[in-house]
Amino acid sequence: MFGLTSEELALLRKLNSPRKIQDYLDALPVNFEPEGDTCLSPRRVMREQRAHCIEGAMLAALAFRIHGQPPLVLDLTSAPKDTDHVVALFKQHGCWGAISKTNHAVLRYREPVYRTIRELVLSYFHEYFDDTGFKTLRSYSSPVDLTRFDKDNWMTHEESTWYIPQYLTDVKHYPLLTKPQLATLRKAHPIEIKAGEIVEWKRPQRNNETT
Repeated sequence: MFGLTSEELALLRKLNSPRKIQDYLDALPVNFEPEGDTCLSPRRVMREQRAHCIEGAMLAALAFRIHGQPPLVLDLTSAPKDTDHVVALFKQHGCWGAISKTNHAVLRYREPVYRTIRELVLSYFHEYFDDTGFKTLRSYSSPVDLTRFDKDNWMTHEESTWYIPQYLTDVKHYPLLTKPQLATLRKAHPIEIKAGEIVEWKRPQRNNETT
């Protein structure tokens, strides 16, 4: 199925609920890209046991596909001095939820309680800030169905799948805020900034680094 091996299919079939998918991704070490920038296919994520946000979202999308749901991802875009984020979408009981791979205490899993995509995205707004506390979430894409990349073997590709983040960059995005709203944003409180510094996985030191 989809060019996956029996071992890969067995793993994905075990991930038969959003909870199990998120637990699997949480247990994966973060991909700090020691060899340079990557966008690993789900096959490589399963094999190399590492992932960053878009890689985790793609694996989650594939797990949903194996269980009969569309493989959907969503791009969240930030102000220029912060980084974007990608999540996998799912729907239960008529509401949207999200699977999220992140190294931080925030921007994580969302329960399927949101009636619209915009509602779900707004749930990330207040915790999406940079190191100075400046709130940076600005827009979001429509859900992107990864089956459009089947011809490119996105599920099993051995090279980085750069065509997916490029498409997410180019696809139409919807702004979250008006100019008056942007002008009156309050910075996150220092205790929020401190909480935002918590990480799950520490970046490995390089050989020439000292503690």
